[in-house]
Amino acid sequence: MTEPLRLTALAHGGGCGCKLSPAVLRELLSEQPATAAFANLIVGTETGDDAAVWRLDDATHIVATTDFFMPMVDDPFDFGRIAATNALSDVYAMGGRPIFALAILGMPIDKMPTAMIREILRGGAHAAAGAGIPVAGGHSIDSPEPIYGLAVIGLVSRDALRRNSDARPGDALILTKPIGVGIYSAAIKKGALSQEGYAEMIGVMTRLNTVGAELARDPAVHAMTDVTGFGLLGHALEMARGAGVTVRVRLGDAPLLAQAEALVQAGYSTGASTRNWASYGEAVILPDGIEDWRRKLLTDPQTSGGLLVACDADAAPALCARIREGGDPHARIVGRVEAGAPVVAVL
Repeated sequence: MTEPLRLTALAHGGGCGCKLSPAVLRELLSEQPATAAFANLIVGTETGDDAAVWRLDDATHIVATTDFFMPMVDDPFDFGRIAATNALSDVYAMGGRPIFALAILGMPIDKMPTAMIREILRGGAHAAAGAGIPVAGGHSIDSPEPIYGLAVIGLVSRDALRRNSDARPGDALILTKPIGVGIYSAAIKKGALSQEGYAEMIGVMTRLNTVGAELARDPAVHAMTDVTGFGLLGHALEMARGAGVTVRVRLGDAPLLAQAEALVQAGYSTGASTRNWASYGEAVILPDGIEDWRRKLLTDPQTSGGLLVACDADAAPALCARIREGGDPHARIVGRVEAGAPVVAVL
């Protein structure tokens, strides 16, 4: 009897774990032309923000992003939903709302049936419809590994624009979704994730970060970024470097997927987690004697992860409660921002 085709068997990596390491990315971008000459480019590559922002007029800005990767799950419809939700997140993280998307598709057409590819596209369109937008076109190629994602265009008002570089000393940090997706994906590849765990992971990764557009209208919210392939530590460090502040993260307060701690202690983690630590570990201060598995939780690459929100400390409890009531029940206050060197300190 022929075994069913597994999407993950066609790719050497999956999800946001496919991203180049932060160190490699910095090296690649180091000699790119400066964008400061373009007066209407409000956000470019300078701070590692989630999307580019172009001033359309004094009131309205365009938000543009692209995100794509190889499959981390075997169900093609789920893969499409995850990839599209992840791409849409970049617009929400800037405080914007998407208006349409274009598909990015690369498939090994000699290895995959057409019906499976259609399911990937259907999953992406389903996620886009949930955001109230169309997938209005795109581009496709024949590639050796399956790749899918979206280029997303959105709008944001001048006052609602939020960057990762505007965190302020005294701010509290809120994380809206639990971490551990990379650990779960490593377990999937070895058949070690339960059906309950898979359902939990899919539920988290396909939940849109629409709360970002809502939070951006609150003046108590100063900065946002989404937590994806660089892990919680990596994206917190981008915030620290962008704003020139110290970010302190409380490990015990970081929300986790239900099986993440048990699975990472059993040895399930991704190569991307190791690459992440090698890229930015010198800028992270860990507690003495911390176990290696605990560090891997914080460097674990997330796919379609939550938002890391820097906000006025007095407003943080009410904002966190609002986020939970809006559909992100794991949202937690996980740290604070202080004046100091641009590093991340784990408590």
